[in-house]
Amino acid sequence: MDLRLQDRKAIITGGGSGIGAAICRRFAEEGANLTILDRDEDAGQDVANALGGQFIHCDVADEQSVTDAFRQLDGPPPSILVNNAGIAHVGEIATTSPEDFDRVMRVNVRGPYLCSRAALPLMLGHGKGSILNISSVAAQVGIADRLAYSTSKGAVYSMTLSIARDYVKRGIRCNCLCPARVHTPFVDNYLKENYPGKEAAMFSELEATQPIGRMAKPDEIAALAAYVCSEEAAFVTGAAFDIDGGFTLLK
Repeated sequence: MDLRLQDRKAIITGGGSGIGAAICRRFAEEGANLTILDRDEDAGQDVANALGGQFIHCDVADEQSVTDAFRQLDGPPPSILVNNAGIAHVGEIATTSPEDFDRVMRVNVRGPYLCSRAALPLMLGHGKGSILNISSVAAQVGIADRLAYSTSKGAVYSMTLSIARDYVKRGIRCNCLCPARVHTPFVDNYLKENYPGKEAAMFSELEATQPIGRMAKPDEIAALAAYVCSEEAAFVTGAAFDIDGGFTLLK
């Protein structure tokens, strides 16, 4: 594998599991110097130990926690930030409480805002940086019973465009990925909790919503993330990459 990220400092939020862990593995394979930020100390530390990276406990929705985390960074200043940490919520507007709505927005929108705000001065200090936000096809397509989640990912999409425009003259690139359903432990746990005894049937139903006939694999998202954050994509900024098995073809 090409070492496209050789010796580049990369911060990945929510790197302890799922898509975040897959991004960490791929970045490590491509030579990156990793720092993992996660609320789950055991999971985050396990990934860091396995890949030889740094783990810092961090609640991305909390300003002081983010400030403290960035003060603990070791090694060179970061040139890559992947805002991956996020949470989901099931419900239409009538069944989404203000508390649920605020909780999703705090993690999914305030988190990327706080982490980008903390990373940008460090990137500007050496004149180069790449911020990658994990948005979703939910930012572009109406998905039933996902009011808060869709709203948050639409905000992440717009935040990406704003950062890209504001910093394009200062050496900072900002892009986002818009995955459809990805097979992570979250999906398995969701089916187990909500459809006991019917997990296999419901899994097949979820897979069928992608025209390609299956969910994405975390490693597929990670492969695209590595390209977008590498110098091979040096001409790419303000872009949203659909990686959705044809899901947006149904718009």
